[in-house]
Amino acid sequence: MTSVRPVTADALYAEIAAAQSEWKLPSVNAGVVRDGSLVWTGSRGKFATADGGAPGPDVQYRIGSITKTLTAMLVMQCRDDGLLALNDAVSKHLPGIAFGDRTVRHLLAHSGGMNAEPEGPWWERNPGVSFDELTAAMDESQAAGPADRRHHYSNLGYALLGEIVARLRGESWLQLVQSRILDPLEMRHTSYFPPGPAAQGFSVHPFSGRLLEEPAHDSGAMAPAGQLWSTIEDLAKYAMFWIDPVHEILSRDTVEEMASPAASDPREKLSASYGLGLRLIADDPQLFIGHTGSMPGFLAGLFVDRTRRVGAVTLGNATYGRVASLPPDLVRILVTHEPFLPQEWVPEPSLTQGDDLLGHWYWGNTPLTISVSAGILTMAGGLTTRLSPLGRDLYQGRDGYLAGETLRVHRDGSRITHLTVATFTLTRNPYGA
Repeated sequence: MTSVRPVTADALYAEIAAAQSEWKLPSVNAGVVRDGSLVWTGSRGKFATADGGAPGPDVQYRIGSITKTLTAMLVMQCRDDGLLALNDAVSKHLPGIAFGDRTVRHLLAHSGGMNAEPEGPWWERNPGVSFDELTAAMDESQAAGPADRRHHYSNLGYALLGEIVARLRGESWLQLVQSRILDPLEMRHTSYFPPGPAAQGFSVHPFSGRLLEEPAHDSGAMAPAGQLWSTIEDLAKYAMFWIDPVHEILSRDTVEEMASPAASDPREKLSASYGLGLRLIADDPQLFIGHTGSMPGFLAGLFVDRTRRVGAVTLGNATYGRVASLPPDLVRILVTHEPFLPQEWVPEPSLTQGDDLLGHWYWGNTPLTISVSAGILTMAGGLTTRLSPLGRDLYQGRDGYLAGETLRVHRDGSRITHLTVATFTLTRNPYGA
């Protein structure tokens, strides 16, 4: 394992030590990743297990709703394989179900207005039920609101997503998680139940400070929303996937789609929103993507900054406390003590097409510049986007206002006369003069 500087390690450890002390955490574990490596781990507290066992990066804890990100990955794999569309109604895949008019996209983004929890006793603290029992109790009268009104977190929606992928693939949700995510990423210590010694979930009494052991049941049909157990070492591998996607699991374009805002609640801070299975936290000018997790007795967090190729993961065994929100703070400490170095500039290779697009352009009298960086054409100015070639003299905007729009190159013989995109005409001089 490569490492951080001693002063950085001290600052990271001080952060988790402060959280453990202030929030009365029986134990807390953390790890920091950078450039494809786990560069630091730290643990604090002496009560990872009921008999006072020590925490560590290889001890399993429940990860709660970080499980949802794996369920979302399975859904996106089905989409990419043509087995479903994100705008499919849920009833297309689960006929006769309540909330059947909601779409797969609604469930992924928690924007369908579904109730947060299933009917019945608190599912996280009681033995789970079958899918048929779960859906028999579903009642649209319990909806939190109409679809597309706002982001409203729904554990129930992810139970439906887990069943959808299982039916489409003809395997259980757990088999799919294992074969399509955990095995390829070599996450050997992530499982439905811990196979050996693992952390004990605790609730800490707010006044006496005594520990109460929390149960860890099989969540049944709700498992896709929060069942899994993992370690800091495995979550570090998972965090590194979100920085450098493995194409056999998900393409980089699909990861970018999941990491784009899909829903938000106007009552919440404008810095936070939700993508497709991922929480998004704006940290100007950067963006953290990942998820938090909680189950009775356990808290977890995983967030990465894909631009700076850094991230952090945390696990704790308390029902309440500052664990899930620690990763962004650990990343900020890392980059403060060891500033991010931009990629070293090297001369650009020759373009296969587009050399004659480079230089200044005007949209009316608004100046624009087309240049190349890392082999990609980039338009900057009044209209800003990266451009991907579609064919001879055709390009598509990759982001910004022109995302998905087609730019056409118009010529008089070999000479470019103007460009057009989204009804705009771009010329070498203001207004084509």
